[in-house]
Amino acid sequence: MELEQRILDFLENRKKGKRKFSDILAGLGLRTEDEQELSKAITHLEKDDLLFLNGNHQYDTRSQAGVYEGKISINASGLGFLDYGEETLRIDENKQKGAMHGDVVLVKRLSHDPVYGEVIKIKERSKENLIATYSQSHHALHLVLDDPKLSGRPFRLANEPDFVPVDGLKVLCEIEQYYNPLTIRIKTVIGHKDDPGVDIAAILLEKNIIAEFPEEVIEQANAIPQSVSEKDLEGRRDLREEITVTIDGDGAKDFDDAVAITRNEDGFKVNVSIADVSYYVEEDTPLDIEARKRGTSTYVTDRVVPMLPHILSNGICSLNPKVDRLTITCSMLVSFDGEIKSYELFPSVIRSNERMTYHMVNKILDGDKEAQEKYAHLGNLFFDLAECADAIRRKRIEKGAMEFASTEAEITVDENGVPTDIQAVKRGHGEEIIEDYMIAANVCVASYLKWQEIPAIYRIHEKPLMKKIHEFIHLSELMGHKLIVGKSGIHPTEVQRYLAKVKDTEVYPVLSMLLLRCMQKAKYDNRCIGHFGLGEEEYLHFTSPIRRYPDLMTHRMLRKYAFLGNMDLKER
Repeated sequence: MELEQRILDFLENRKKGKRKFSDILAGLGLRTEDEQELSKAITHLEKDDLLFLNGNHQYDTRSQAGVYEGKISINASGLGFLDYGEETLRIDENKQKGAMHGDVVLVKRLSHDPVYGEVIKIKERSKENLIATYSQSHHALHLVLDDPKLSGRPFRLANEPDFVPVDGLKVLCEIEQYYNPLTIRIKTVIGHKDDPGVDIAAILLEKNIIAEFPEEVIEQANAIPQSVSEKDLEGRRDLREEITVTIDGDGAKDFDDAVAITRNEDGFKVNVSIADVSYYVEEDTPLDIEARKRGTSTYVTDRVVPMLPHILSNGICSLNPKVDRLTITCSMLVSFDGEIKSYELFPSVIRSNERMTYHMVNKILDGDKEAQEKYAHLGNLFFDLAECADAIRRKRIEKGAMEFASTEAEITVDENGVPTDIQAVKRGHGEEIIEDYMIAANVCVASYLKWQEIPAIYRIHEKPLMKKIHEFIHLSELMGHKLIVGKSGIHPTEVQRYLAKVKDTEVYPVLSMLLLRCMQKAKYDNRCIGHFGLGEEEYLHFTSPIRRYPDLMTHRMLRKYAFLGNMDLKER
């Protein structure tokens, strides 16, 4: 790997015409007997699409060859786009080599028209399946692809159906050939388009999201005891006597996180305890392989496709009330002004006192006497939680955390899955409290793993591209408001001050939405380069291992290197 990086560094600084094999050999100070090793390294770089041999026997790096990697976006008219840095390449339909919307591709810029490019390799397909519907047209029954981006693309059906096709019947098709022509094979019948739930089932199947778990996964899950034994408690801190609660939405059935708090003369001690899923889901077992494949639980209008079988996600891994549950706890000492003075991470066991809902917590905090009397046995818990969380939020905002105007919609459906109502979800104090503690715990764990040099997958949010910010500044000024940014680039506090300044204006929702679109998407990365939107230098996901695989990975890293003391960072 070191030689490969030396090759790339050397070529990046070499002029055109001086990048032959012999130039690399001499330039790196290698001898004739090193030719085979150099050739092997170059071959590996070519295989990874990091090096390209041009027609003059010269080697080009990606930047020298004008080659870029990314996800291709294809609009309804068939024109493709690839974003790289602050630029965008356009790819005509006849230059896409059969790429589909969302595929990871390599695109080479056209020498005669630098605004356009052509796909030279498809590295990762976004689709394995397509949904198609039989449609009656001109007295004939035709199979029509549901994806509007493929509506004009000709395709070939590789097999005849072994059923009687009827108008409106939806089928799941497997892609056998992506190009010249697109070739599909019918795998199974989903149902009639007017049948209850068929539309949602079709969307899930097209995304290769299967509700049912493989038999070996169910067998492993069923073999896991549904209660905590004395042996399970070895090496754990006992927090069962602490007043601890979970706070979730009314319809939640899997509880990842629980909170406890005590007030002292310097501030608060907050325990955020997260379900210890890694204790039950061991690496490379059928359960783990299936969870990794799913990546997350998938939420649609009328159902959830869980990452883990219900016997785990709603059972032994869920922090249900009045029962012992294994957890990993982030214990934080928080000052009255919201600063996290110190933290500690350790395996633990808890017994949640109550399963609380946001709705009920909000009623308690708003002074509802009936709700307060019902949970009087919990003392001042919710008011202490609220006071501490509010202080944490104020401290985070001081550092530059941003809040955009956004409204989440909740869709109500009937027993047939037909939408009957859409309501804006109102976020109350209870929702904010849990959000504040989860973010704080994620920051602490990220900081710990970074400074202990333990492998981790971070959740990063890079700075917005200045090209998009300058475009927004122009639009904002036309609407009578000015965003001022520094010469060295934009800082979260500048965005925050701007949003605060326009918050009470009529155009705030529009400006907030436009500014949000300037932001880059948050993503997972092995580099810890900070989270722009939260104003944090270190951030990852730790608090939802039941429904997010990256959180499960974080738990494994803590268990392996922090709790069990494994010193070999190269060991899996």
